[in-house]
Amino acid sequence: MRALLLEQQDDQTLAHIKDIGSDSLPEGDVTVDINWSSLNYKDALAITGKGKIVRNFPMVPGIDFAGTVRHSRDDRFKEGQSVVLTGWGVGEYHWGGLAEQARVSGEWLVPLPNGLDERKAMIIGTAGFTAMLCVMALEEGGVHPDDGDILVTGASGGVGSTAIALLAALGYRVTAISGRDSNTEYLKALGAKEVMSRDGYIDTPRPLEKQLWAGAVDTVGDKLLARVLAQMNYNGTVAACGLAGGYQLPTTVMPFILRNVRLQGVDSVHTPLHRRQTAWERLAGILPDSFYQQATHEIALEQAPATAAALLNNQITGRTLVKIR
Repeated sequence: MRALLLEQQDDQTLAHIKDIGSDSLPEGDVTVDINWSSLNYKDALAITGKGKIVRNFPMVPGIDFAGTVRHSRDDRFKEGQSVVLTGWGVGEYHWGGLAEQARVSGEWLVPLPNGLDERKAMIIGTAGFTAMLCVMALEEGGVHPDDGDILVTGASGGVGSTAIALLAALGYRVTAISGRDSNTEYLKALGAKEVMSRDGYIDTPRPLEKQLWAGAVDTVGDKLLARVLAQMNYNGTVAACGLAGGYQLPTTVMPFILRNVRLQGVDSVHTPLHRRQTAWERLAGILPDSFYQQATHEIALEQAPATAAALLNNQITGRTLVKIR
C-alpha cells in the first residue's frame, strides 16, 4: 500500500510517500480500504513536526478517513461496507488515514449514514463533525435561532466554515470573524450575514462589554475567546473547540456569574458512539448540496506535505480533501 510515512531524524520530522507492506499495519479487528481522507490542522502540525502530535515513529498521519471494509472480525461490519472514522488518536498514536489501508478497532468506526457518500463524508471530516458537535452544544445550552446573533471565530477554517453552513441552514443569523478579508464573499456564500476582521478584535477585553451574541462557536482561544465571553448575551452559550490563537484564556468570572454565560468545551476525539452516530446523521440531513462545492479543494496524497505547510501559514480556506485512490 502507498502511505505518507512520518519518520524522525535528528529531532526533525521527515514526511515521504512510501510503499509499505500491509502486514505493517497495527493491530485492529477491521481493515479498511481508504478512498478519501482530509488534511486538518492537527495533521499539518504532525506532518511538519511543528507540534508534538506524534510521539512514536514511524507514523502514518491522518486523523480521519472514509473507505470500504476489506476484512472484519467485528460482526457489526461487513466486507464492502462504507465507513467513516474520526478521532480516537488515529494519526497520532495509531496509524491513520493518509494511506491506502488502515487497520483499526471496530469501536472507532461509524457506518456511513444515508445521504452521504465517502467523498462527501471527508469534505465534512473531523472539522465538520466537530462543527456539528458545537452546534449541538449551543442547542443543548438553550440557544434558539430567534435569541440573537451567533458568532463564529476562525471562520475561514474547516470547523468555522462548516459551522456557518450548519447554523445558517438551521435558521440562525451568523456573524463570522476571519483573519483573511479576501474570504468575505466566500463566508457570506456559506451563510454568514456579516463578516468581521480579526484585527482589532484580539485586544485585551474588559471584564464585561456590550452584549452582542446569543451563542458562539470558537476555534481560536486566548484573547479572542476572552472577548467573546465578555460580549455574550445573558444566558448565552459558547462552544469552544480550538486553540489556533493560543491555549490560554485571560478572562474573568464576570460573564459567568453576572450574565449566566456557559462555556462548553467540545472534544471530538473521544465522543461516544451514540453521539457520533447522531452527529453524522444530522450532518447528512442538514448540509446543503452547495456546501460540498463551496467549502473544499482536492489534493493528491503526494501534495499533503506542501499543503500542510500552507495550512499552518494560514493560506488554506475551508476543507482540504485528499484523494487516496
